[in-house]
Amino acid sequence: MNIYQKLLEVRKSVPYLKKASQGHQYNYTGSSQVLSAVREKLDELGLVLITKVIDKNVLTETVENKDKYDNNKKTTTYFTELNLEFTWINAENPEETIVIPFYAQGVDIAGEKGVGKALTYGEKYFLLKQFNIATDKDDPDAFQQKVENYKPPKLITPEQIGELKTLALQFAKLRNQTEAAVYKVLGITDIEKLPEGMAHNHIGTLKAWIEKAEKESD
Repeated sequence: MNIYQKLLEVRKSVPYLKKASQGHQYNYTGSSQVLSAVREKLDELGLVLITKVIDKNVLTETVENKDKYDNNKKTTTYFTELNLEFTWINAENPEETIVIPFYAQGVDIAGEKGVGKALTYGEKYFLLKQFNIATDKDDPDAFQQKVENYKPPKLITPEQIGELKTLALQFAKLRNQTEAAVYKVLGITDIEKLPEGMAHNHIGTLKAWIEKAEKESD
């Protein structure tokens, strides 16, 4: 496989991650969770990810307030910005690479952890976006149900079209009506654009109408 095919296989292997880590007010997907989810597949396919810091910027802000003993206290916040380059390397063919620029940031009050936080933040979100990994607080089954709910409904099948037309014609003859009149009563304007589920309901309705009409004609 070439490098693009390998990256595609990694994406297929991890479609979803549950937000397993707990923050102060919310759940989130941790860096170690993301790495562990993709690392085995990366090793299996021989994909290597190299991180390079291209540029950096550190902003500081000092705020003075009172502690619980009413003493003045100064707190300095360090905001670290990094411009990164992530390089994918195909270990089976090291000349085959993909270089992707990325931006990361980290906030720290100690000063020495800003770069580490920015790198961790950058790597986590790069992998999530690179492989289109969805994150959610729900379990995989609940998440999959959400995905299904957002998908457009499946359209009527060719078999349903044939059955619906046959039933509509049959009922029209029983009632001395036209097929168009039957479709109008059902609320069908374009049979080929009917959702599959609605088509199923219309077929059931026509069968019930036909059964009733045949009984009345006996």
